[in-house]
Order: sequence, then structure tokens, then C-alpha cells
Amino acid sequence: MTSTKRTLAREQTERQEAQLIQKELAVFGTTQRLPPETRDDEEIWWSNHFEWLKDRGYLLRARYAPDWVPSWKTSRKGWFEREDSRNLEVEHVIDATRLSDGGYVTLKRIQKSVHPHEVDIGLYFSSESLASHPENHCIPFYEILSLDDNDTVIIVMPLLRSYADPAFDTFGEVVECFRQLFEGLRFMHNHRVAHRDCMNMNLMLDPGSMYPESFHPVETHLKRDYSGPAIHFTRTQQPPKYYFIDFGISRKYDPSDPDPKEVPIWGGDKEVPEFQNSNEPCNPFPTDVFYIGNAIMNDFIQTKKGFNFMRPLVADMIQSDPSKRPAMDEVIARFDNICRSLSRWKLRSRVVDREEDAIEKLIHSTSHWRRRIWFIIRGIPAIRKPPS
Repeated sequence: MTSTKRTLAREQTERQEAQLIQKELAVFGTTQRLPPETRDDEEIWWSNHFEWLKDRGYLLRARYAPDWVPSWKTSRKGWFEREDSRNLEVEHVIDATRLSDGGYVTLKRIQKSVHPHEVDIGLYFSSESLASHPENHCIPFYEILSLDDNDTVIIVMPLLRSYADPAFDTFGEVVECFRQLFEGLRFMHNHRVAHRDCMNMNLMLDPGSMYPESFHPVETHLKRDYSGPAIHFTRTQQPPKYYFIDFGISRKYDPSDPDPKEVPIWGGDKEVPEFQNSNEPCNPFPTDVFYIGNAIMNDFIQTKKGFNFMRPLVADMIQSDPSKRPAMDEVIARFDNICRSLSRWKLRSRVVDREEDAIEKLIHSTSHWRRRIWFIIRGIPAIRKPPS
């Protein structure tokens, strides 16, 4: 075969492989950015530190071992059926196994020169005097690993998952989630810390006993070994604790300063009224109130049925004038009154997506009623707090 023919044949093969990958991605609903056997630059960075992390007690998954060979190359299964086929979702965040006890943790790489306050704020809330406080919902920092450049550090934290995943089963479960988030934000504010980016992507839950066999850190609906769906309980069965994460733009203020001012820094929520067309310094605490209220508006009131009982409070939390938003003490007082007005029937009722079709309604309602009757027979309350 001539050189030209070999080149054409190779290009044809590459096109066919690319088309196959795209078809497989469409079938399995993934968002793979690169061919599965290709590690991007950030993954290579983690791979280059595989042994360094192992020496410090943290083992990365097989994909990041220096001598990694894609498992599907020696298996009859396709790449999409193998757990080591997925690129990282967030380049500076990775999971690991803690060698001392086999527990799963999250490693987050930051540069102190870019985020100079993140470590200090995280360690402050992880301190002995605050860590065990029941209203503390800041993600704990287990350890800080410093690299040789004296600027890059790796924060070791629990392995969490999105606060709304899996889907909420009952209104009681959502009410307990709101309660924890409100008390957690008040706790931060009472300690003069403004989160400044507490939008929905920075709200997480501790899967703990909800996921007895854990889950894959990238494809979170699957088991860690990709052998099937991740087994989990409802929040009523195993109530989780909710956490605020990512203190990259958080700030701690002097208690003597009742009205601190900060130049706006955009977080993940781009709807903050006081940031629109303005660069004027403003108090970050009312902005936090907006963030948490807007998360509830977008994730529940506008997308689920039956949450109008939260609308008046949330409307005040997200109003355009920051000075008119309630502080977290008032938010919690009003929320407590709302909770007292909700019937047991309402609290045990199923949370329904506005876009749910008839077939989904039949399937979900049937399983929900079985659980509901069983919980009532066993005397399990409609609102359950996680163990302290």
C-alpha cells in the first residue's frame, strides 16, 4: 500500500472511530470531551502527582496511575462500560481513596495567590471549637497538602454530591433541606463570613448512609465500579447533612464593621440585581441571601409543583433592593412559621416535576405510595434530621 493510501485509510479509520464514540456518547448521555483513552493536561498533572499523593495517604483511581492502560483494551466490554473511561468534570477537583481507612475523599487544587482566603476560612470552620457545632454546614477540611512551589495546595475534603441529587421524594425532605441551608448560612453570617457564591452548584449533601456502596465520582448514578446503578435510599430513610462548599471568593469581616463593602465579584449565579451594570461596592451579606433564595426559586418554585408556600419568603429574599432583603435571622423565623402551617399530608406528599408526563407520574406515584404507607406504619416522621 502506498503512503497516500495508508494515510487515507488511517484517516478513514479515525473518522469511523470518532463517529462511533459520538454514537456511544449519545446513547449513554455522557459529555466526554476527549477520546476516552486520552488524558487531558489537567489529568496528566494529577497523574504526575499520583505517587506523591499515595505517599501522603491518598490513592487516585486507576486512570491516573502513571502506568495506566485503559481497561477496555484488554476486555470485551466497550470503553463506555468501564469506570476508567471518563475524563474529569472539574479539572482541579478529583476523588481519592484514603489509605488509612478506605474512605473516599475529594482533593481540590488551588493557588493561594489566586484564592488567598479559601484555606483560612475552611480551616476556621473546621476548627475544634466550630467543627462540631450542629448549625455548621461548611464543608470540613481534613488536611492541607502543600506542594514545593509554596503557592499550590491541595485541600482534602469529604466526597459529596449535589444537594438535589438524587431527586427529592417528599416535601418533608425538601423542607429539611431548606432548614439546614438557612441555618448554615446564618451560622456563617453570625461568624462574620460572607460566602459570596452560595448558588445551587455550591450546595452539596453528604451521601453517607444514603449510598451504602458509594457511587462513581463522575457518573454519580452508577456504582463505583460501573457494574450498575448506584444503590441509594431516600432522604426519609437516611437523612443527609447538607453543606456549603467553595470558599474561593468568601471573606471574613471584623465584627466591629456592621456594613462591609466589597466590589462585586461574579459567582456562578449571573442574576444578582446589584451586580447588573454596576461596579459599586456593596454589602455581601444581602447578596448571600439573594443567592440562596434564587436557588430555591430556580430549583423548586419554578420547576416543581406545590411550592407556592415558599414564594412570599423567597420573593423578599431575591428582591432587587439589597437593603430590603431579610437577614438570615428573619428568614429562619419566617420559615419556622411556614413549616408549622404545613400539614402532615403535605409533608408526606410527593415532589412532582412540572414537566412530568403521565407515564412518569404513574411509575413514581406507585412506588411513592408504597414507601409512604410503610413509613406511616413504622411511625417514621415526615421530617427527619440527620444524626448529630
